[in-house]
Amino acid sequence: MSDEKNYPYATHLDVLFPALSLVDVPELVRRCQDRWYNQTLCQVNGSVVRLGILQGEYHWHKHDRDDEFFFVLEGQLLVDLEERTVDLQRWQGFVVPRGLTHRTRAPERAVILMVETAAIVPTGDGG
Repeated sequence: MSDEKNYPYATHLDVLFPALSLVDVPELVRRCQDRWYNQTLCQVNGSVVRLGILQGEYHWHKHDRDDEFFFVLEGQLLVDLEERTVDLQRWQGFVVPRGLTHRTRAPERAVILMVETAAIVPTGDGG
């Protein structure tokens, strides 16, 4: 990630599992030592599936051209919007539409999947 000094997140945009590979999420979770980890697992058409292992809060940001889908595998994920907070529990998901300012928070360690376009900038669009 090019802006690591300003954003202390472990963000890996490389596709870890090419087509026809087994995606082993439990092994990645077991090995993860980061408090805020984002790894692209695979690409499906023009979108990617990313694994997030999170604890703490992300900064406020938005994506002008891309929607984001969050799905909780373990723990709790809070999605703060300007006017409300969405509380996601295990097996729940939520789409943040493009252009909407938001941030995510995980009070305790959470494991989530994200689906978004491959071109999305995880830290948000500038401006």
